[in-house]
Amino acid sequence: MFNSLVWGLSWWPFRQLEAQGLHPLWSTVLVYLPAVVVIVALRPQAVRQLLTQRSLWVLVLAAGATNAAFNWATVIGDVVRVVLLFYLMPLWSVLLARWLLKEPLTWTALARILLALAGAGIVLQPDSPTGGSALPLPQSLADWLGVLGGFTFALNNVMLKRESHQPEAGRALAMFVGGVVVSGALAAVLGAVGQVPWPMAADAASAPGWLWWLALSMSGLFLSSNLALQFGASRLPVHITSVLMLSEVLVAAVSAAVMGAGHITGPLLLGGGLIVLAAVWAAHERPD
Repeated sequence: MFNSLVWGLSWWPFRQLEAQGLHPLWSTVLVYLPAVVVIVALRPQAVRQLLTQRSLWVLVLAAGATNAAFNWATVIGDVVRVVLLFYLMPLWSVLLARWLLKEPLTWTALARILLALAGAGIVLQPDSPTGGSALPLPQSLADWLGVLGGFTFALNNVMLKRESHQPEAGRALAMFVGGVVVSGALAAVLGAVGQVPWPMAADAASAPGWLWWLALSMSGLFLSSNLALQFGASRLPVHITSVLMLSEVLVAAVSAAVMGAGHITGPLLLGGGLIVLAAVWAAHERPD
């Protein structure tokens, strides 16, 4: 839940960095790189663990894609809408846990999937019959990034459960290396084709000093919150982790609505309610 609090408020500092000309992909690199340095300095054995355990590289890709997608989406899109689409995560968790952890796929789990999909359909329904696709599909880059981030975050949680026997330092390093490598590689590719400005384009000299303290503070908070996540996710059933993480929806929705970065509409409440209901339902199902 501490991890959810940090992530639920993270959209604001990333928007402040973007306002200074630093794209959220480069901001992710800036925030996560100091955490990598700290982990390597305090737990150098984690480097060898990461290099020798190929399964941890799935965690690298999953955590990296999650950070890149979510941070980017909340900067360019409606925060409330993005977070709701991100929290289709319990749907993906059920399917990934069946595939990777061999957890049973029950009829109630299938019913929850249908409930979550119904909620997603309402959230994604075009505002008017003539606007966009008639199908309830993601309508913008922020929508797609929100859905993608939710899927990769579900994979992240499933992999934390699967690799719970690994030392925590190695898992933490994998997650932060992912944030640096995936975001950095994607930003470099998009920068090469002119779709993302290079960090040198940001007016760093005129940026207020507090902004750099903000980036360093974010690095410390993300390090603490990710350690909290992997500690909890490696010890709890995947579906319970997914439900606990839903507190981020409330934090993000309230903070975004108050600060004008998101809008809470009737369809959004209805569809989001179904998504949340599907996740809360999962909390009442206990493993055999």
